[in-house]
Amino acid sequence: MSDVSEEFAKREALMHALAEEFAQQAVLTSEWLKRVDFGWGPERIKDTGKGIWNPRSYAATLTIVSDPAGEYDDGDHGNSLYRYSYERPRLGQAPGGGSNAKLRQAMHLGLPIVMLRKVADARFVPIMPVYVVKEEPEHQRFLLALDESLRFLPDPAHLTLDQRSYAERVIRQRLHQPEFRAKVLGAYGLRCAVCDLKKPPLLDAAHITPDSNDHGLPVVSNGLSLCKIHHAAYDERIMGISPDYVVHINSRVLAETDGPMLKHGLQAMNTKALYVPKRRSDQPDRDRLAERFDQFRSAS
Repeated sequence: MSDVSEEFAKREALMHALAEEFAQQAVLTSEWLKRVDFGWGPERIKDTGKGIWNPRSYAATLTIVSDPAGEYDDGDHGNSLYRYSYERPRLGQAPGGGSNAKLRQAMHLGLPIVMLRKVADARFVPIMPVYVVKEEPEHQRFLLALDESLRFLPDPAHLTLDQRSYAERVIRQRLHQPEFRAKVLGAYGLRCAVCDLKKPPLLDAAHITPDSNDHGLPVVSNGLSLCKIHHAAYDERIMGISPDYVVHINSRVLAETDGPMLKHGLQAMNTKALYVPKRRSDQPDRDRLAERFDQFRSAS
């Protein structure tokens, strides 16, 4: 494809299609990524065996895979960027060659790419748009900006306090929160743990210990799959969850009279058993629940 402006348009359409699927399913599957139609007919969006996908008709890399448990040293870099290792060369091939060449081309052309962050076998979260902003041949890696705004920091390796705070917030929103949501909703079978609603666009991954807290880690045991109503009720201390996995509604709210949402959506949930994942390691941490439940009781 020689027209870079058309390639920009195709990448933008692809990202829109990925965002829609992710909103509906909370994850992208390898099977779905085999045939994605975003306006030009179905296309494969992920390589079957490698981490870098370079379709022949594109001027540069289209997608990359990041596996937190993989063999490569990929990860957060310098508070604002993300390091992505060269794909290992074939026998006799120079480092930085092969699939890496088109990733380098994405940097030269300023083309956005999609990072598919692996959260489980054949399950991915899309991080996009991602930009290749620097190559470090001495370390055999590229540095990526996970948000367009981070491309323009004057010195990503030496941030001011305000710049660091901004970059950390952006990376949390672009990388860690979608990954956390996918893992939590997947553990709960795409259902609200309180009311059993099974509509992923209406589900959130709620933190038990808030992510603003130093101990608010983005791990499944610190999460609850809640519909947006029950997430808001939990945050506002209208609803509490005790460490024995029982739902409690604020006594003042129980005494109120209002429409069907109050009656069936909140009041009827009082003393209901919380749905929890079967795998013990995914179940809500009881100590975290106890601390949060004490706050709920104080508010009640």
